Amino acid sequence: MTTALITGASSGIGAEYARQLAARGADLVLVARDRDALEALAVNLRRTHGVSVDVLVADLLAPRQRERVQERLADASRPVQVLVNNAGHGLSFAFERNSVDDEVRHLDLHVEVPMRLTHAALGPMLARGSGRIINVASVAAFIPRGTYGAAKGWVVSFSGWANARYAPRGVTVTAVCPGFTHTNFHERAGLPPGQEGVPSWLWLDAPAVVAESLRDAARGRSVSIPSLRYKALVALARFAPASLVARLAERGR
Repeated sequence: MTTALITGASSGIGAEYARQLAARGADLVLVARDRDALEALAVNLRRTHGVSVDVLVADLLAPRQRERVQERLADASRPVQVLVNNAGHGLSFAFERNSVDDEVRHLDLHVEVPMRLTHAALGPMLARGSGRIINVASVAAFIPRGTYGAAKGWVVSFSGWANARYAPRGVTVTAVCPGFTHTNFHERAGLPPGQEGVPSWLWLDAPAVVAESLRDAARGRSVSIPSLRYKALVALARFAPASLVARLAERGR
């Protein structure tokens, strides 16, 4: 039986990973700060799919709480075959006005946390000769888009290197790069629905994003960019002047 550990599982894309992996018969370990939301999701998934669901409440920026997640991943007696590093949040583009402490926490959550959790999971996975790590990044990794894009650029680069290094030993690492996706992510960044300044055709639905990313991960791809429209936009952005791309990117949050 496959066990998947998902961070940021209480809502949005993380909760959708939980639903789709449970539908495939995977047992789950759900990680987030919101106990009530995790418990409600766990009850629903146990009832709907008959899988085992453990709830691990943790603030991943609190070292001792994060260490409990690392210990769960490193526990060879309870193997985790799939790790989904999804926890994250956004900040305002106004870097000069943001608290530098907020920026450091933002960087830690998007870079240090997935690095530590990936490191913890790799040992047992490599010993078994199998495993799958999914790091949720963003198309912002390919577009100048504040410190969020910079952090996600690290995730893409790290995942590409790790996949090349460890896939021959049975462990694949995939960076998933969604575009704007209907979740509560933008509201938590302080942007109410309808005020993001993003055209409707650029919005994706979380179930489609997760389904395509799981297919790409199963194929061992190092990068997954869900939807043809975003594949095309990323390809175009690589040839456009960086200053132009940066101005256009700031039109949407």
